[in-house]
Amino acid sequence: MQNNQVIWIILKKLRVPFLVLLVTFAISILGMMLIPGMDDKGHIYHLNFFDAFYFVSYMATTIGFGESPYAFTYPQKLWVTVAIYLTVIGWFYAIGTIVALIQDDALKKAIAVNKFSKQVLGLVEDFYIILGYNRITKDIINFASKSNVRFVVIDKNELKIEELVLEDFYPFVPSIVGDATNQYILKLAGINQKNCKGVISLFEDDAKNMQIATICKLLNPKIDLIVKATSQNQIDYFKSLGIRYIQNPFDIIAKRLYLNLCSPYIWLLELWAYGHNLKLEKKDLLPKGKYIICGYGRMGLALEKGLKKAGVEYEVYPIYPKEYLEKKGGVIFGDDEDRENLIKVGIKDSVAVFAATNNDLLNLTILNTAKKLNPDIYTIARENSLEDLTIFQAANFERVYVLEKILAEYTNTIISREMVDIFIKEIRKMENEWGEVIVNMLINIAGINPIYYEVEINEDNAYALSLYLKKMKITLGDIRKSRENRNELLKIVYLLLKRGDKFTLMPHPEEEIKIGDKLLIAGSDEVIEDFEYIVNNIYELEYVLNLKQGG
Repeated sequence: MQNNQVIWIILKKLRVPFLVLLVTFAISILGMMLIPGMDDKGHIYHLNFFDAFYFVSYMATTIGFGESPYAFTYPQKLWVTVAIYLTVIGWFYAIGTIVALIQDDALKKAIAVNKFSKQVLGLVEDFYIILGYNRITKDIINFASKSNVRFVVIDKNELKIEELVLEDFYPFVPSIVGDATNQYILKLAGINQKNCKGVISLFEDDAKNMQIATICKLLNPKIDLIVKATSQNQIDYFKSLGIRYIQNPFDIIAKRLYLNLCSPYIWLLELWAYGHNLKLEKKDLLPKGKYIICGYGRMGLALEKGLKKAGVEYEVYPIYPKEYLEKKGGVIFGDDEDRENLIKVGIKDSVAVFAATNNDLLNLTILNTAKKLNPDIYTIARENSLEDLTIFQAANFERVYVLEKILAEYTNTIISREMVDIFIKEIRKMENEWGEVIVNMLINIAGINPIYYEVEINEDNAYALSLYLKKMKITLGDIRKSRENRNELLKIVYLLLKRGDKFTLMPHPEEEIKIGDKLLIAGSDEVIEDFEYIVNNIYELEYVLNLKQGG
């Protein structure tokens, strides 16, 4: 279909120039055939069609020629003079049209669509369609591409697509300029292809996310969607569509706030799963006492919910950036009235203050003013965009919640770290005491900063183990042995076992392994590499299992 569109545009644009060339050539050739000439013996002759066509062809294209097949008579020369100007005008017109065609936006778009369609159809790996290219989706592409996940990007802003192309991602990311709500564009992007795993829609405009979710579910009811929502009504609507992955950054922050106050070790395990160090420092813990929430929008409401659940005293100072700007003429917080208002809500006897508005400059100046009034207060900032990250870092606030970073982390986990995503959801159900035991176990066995490793037990990922599972019973404890000395334990921790739709958190060493099981394991880089050798190399596996062949 796209090839036909390109051909149709070319034919439509070049139809008139082709007709002009055809007419000018026809008139020139006809005149050359009708006007009598003279051969080398003085006899009258007429050019045949081929001779006339041959002469006019090189005359019209080069305007430098010899008279063929014989020297022309004056009538012929006169006609040739007329034909020269006639065909040159035709060629100039045709060449101008061709140059204009090359620059034609419709043709460029058709060629781009055709190229994009072929690129998407050529994807053999699983892929996600990302709607909108920005800092969040750039981080998602950079991170998840390492896990052999491919992406297709749609953005209506041509400059953003050009920026994506200049990034030169590997593997290549097909992209197209288009409206994310356009069904035709979504179909071109492969929403109905079997290897399309899902659609990612994290627009700031929640109404747009709802519109996109509805369209995507109509186009492909089986497709997975990762969508952003910041209100309960939107979340309920997405759930009614059967959407599993609903990202609410404010809800995430509220849950982290509650966990930090009430279950700090569970909080630490969750942050470790997202790449932070597995060490609970005193500075990481939120202080006990009264909190001030500055800003009472979506994040302010979420923070209030978290503090209420944790049973923490708090006071709300409702600041709305739009109203503040209209009243003050700017968003720089800190005049006499502002300081007086902070004192009224108890800033001097509070232990922590949140700046939770949707304006980064306002948040910065709120916390700077709070610090002046109470130098010991714990400052927590909402940062809406990664563009202002260096400014917030320079301000030395105790904690900064970057909405874009939170969304990118959660989306990356869903896309490329299935077992980590399940692990996070499961540990949130556990008590703090359990979390403390697990943290200490991880540190004692795997070190202060272990990494995690996901593996599915099959011939591709665990060749040797898969072969022996067909012959004998093997437990998790059987393969948790050092390849250097099988009498010593391999310093790994089994965090999660997934069998079908069932999950086992911290599985027992006596748990029998089955083909198709998925494991989440923690350990150092070197130890994880040893584990991979053991499950893939027959001789290494035979050694740790103490089979005769191995030793």
